[in-house]
Amino acid sequence: MKITGKTRIMFILADAVDHIVGSDVLNRAFADMKLDVAVSPLSIKPGDLVGMLDMIRRIDNIVGFGVTIPHKIAALELVDELTDAARDIGAVNFVRRNADGRLIGHNIDGEGFLAGLAEHQVEVRGKSVLQAGAGGVGRAIAFALAGAGAGPIHLLNRNMERARQVADAIRERNPQADIHVHADEADLPDKAFDLVVNATSLGMHEGDAMPVSSSLLRSSSTVAEVIMTPAITPMLAAAGRIGCRTVPGLAMMQPQPLLVARFLALAD
Repeated sequence: MKITGKTRIMFILADAVDHIVGSDVLNRAFADMKLDVAVSPLSIKPGDLVGMLDMIRRIDNIVGFGVTIPHKIAALELVDELTDAARDIGAVNFVRRNADGRLIGHNIDGEGFLAGLAEHQVEVRGKSVLQAGAGGVGRAIAFALAGAGAGPIHLLNRNMERARQVADAIRERNPQADIHVHADEADLPDKAFDLVVNATSLGMHEGDAMPVSSSLLRSSSTVAEVIMTPAITPMLAAAGRIGCRTVPGLAMMQPQPLLVARFLALAD
């Protein structure tokens, strides 16, 4: 990569960046698009996020930045303006820096997740869903699945208040959404789910518990991840052993470079 004073700079902000592969995906895609943009992860502690955003406002050659664990929800209150998608979802994952330094928060996680499923020939309309996790990325995915006609959607989350907030926000936007919340697997209906989604961070580190018990997986199910590193998480490995169709976490990232380039006004 040739980086000069004309190269526009983009960061991916996270707290610990060892798991970040999105910068490589973006750099390769931007190069293919002939865009003079360089992307790098930055390890930012939660207490330093305010200062980092204030600094970005002052640096003219920064075109924007990505936001991932654990900053997606915190960034919502720190940017200057939100798109409708970010406001509905309640989390930010990409931010555009305007020429005047204003920061515009957006969220393409849900759109990217659906596009990744489509690339794997996975249809969601009318399909039953079990989703573990209702945090930043989980909220985006649940909104996207409901908007695409999936249902019933069962949200499994230890924090019931957070899960209820997600479900209520989805119903407010889409009164026809068939969505249910559960704090424990014992509360789930005794049935096979068409789509099982891990929208938690479980599986990122060695020794992590499974986001859902393997007993909930059926060979007829599609199992989708948001974890990108490792590429094969324990949940995907368990799903593969019983013959499930699997969709790796990288699938939701691969459609995003073009979405990001358009949002950052780098491409039509």
